[in-house]
Amino acid sequence: MPKILVTGALGQIGTELVAALRERYGADRVVASDIRMPTRGRHEAVGPFDFVDCTSLHQVREAVNRHRVDTIYHLAALLSAVGEEKPQVAWDVNMGGIYRVLEVARQSGCAVFFPSSIAAFGPSTPAEMTPQETIQRPTTIYGVTKVSGELLCDYYHRRFAVDTRGVRFPGLISHVALPGGGTTDYAVEIFYEAIRNRRYRCPLGPDTRLDMMYMPDALRATIELMEADAAQLVHRNSFNITAMSFTPEELAAQIARHVDGFKMEYEIEPELQKIADSWPDRIDDGEARSQWGWNPEYDLERMTVDMLERLEAKLSRS
Repeated sequence: MPKILVTGALGQIGTELVAALRERYGADRVVASDIRMPTRGRHEAVGPFDFVDCTSLHQVREAVNRHRVDTIYHLAALLSAVGEEKPQVAWDVNMGGIYRVLEVARQSGCAVFFPSSIAAFGPSTPAEMTPQETIQRPTTIYGVTKVSGELLCDYYHRRFAVDTRGVRFPGLISHVALPGGGTTDYAVEIFYEAIRNRRYRCPLGPDTRLDMMYMPDALRATIELMEADAAQLVHRNSFNITAMSFTPEELAAQIARHVDGFKMEYEIEPELQKIADSWPDRIDDGEARSQWGWNPEYDLERMTVDMLERLEAKLSRS
């Protein structure tokens, strides 16, 4: 049974991953950590929390030693849109963090999960059925740090036998945590606005096609990969995974089937559009399917119904 440290535990993925890991392995075996302190009772009541700045080797090492950690899920990072506003900070946090986590993992014998992204691709990458191994020339600092992180994780696996594994997440959609400054945030915001106002002003063009995934699938993929038989893994950092590919127009049409009078307007943000246009339209996740049995459960229709039901209940209580 692993003893786990989750960095960036108060972010969009971490908020739900901590709960999923605790449900699977036990609350006392999963240490949530972040550079922010949680709202009172948010983590303390159900499991341990530690303040960890991942750019500090000392703090990462102390947390691993103090809690006798053998597996690190390293989620702490600045996302694409925020990274373009603060590229120097993004480099320090994203690259400084993964380097220090890998160093501690090397010294302490920890396994490491590192989430990459479709942002690791760029405009010269094949846009349709993007292969597992292909051209990666991203045009954002976030993408640069993700490619660099993939390579660094591979290096630590080959050179020091650190058990590093990762996936390239598409845009993630969640009814629990609000998005944290990513290019695909519209695919979460649209649901809130549909329920509250029956109208949404989209920052991306109507035909901007991107891969997406509902958070329950993302959590399951993360845990399944870390539990997979290492002997079956040809690739490690990082696997293409996806669940659906759609445009804002297609998502709006699906929501309109369930929300009477919903209308979409467009107010394109050039910088966001530029980033989105540099990413693939649809990726090929065949290697994840064949090597460790990846298979998503949610398509666009099922995700839309579940999001609306859960958000309507959530917003009615607020």
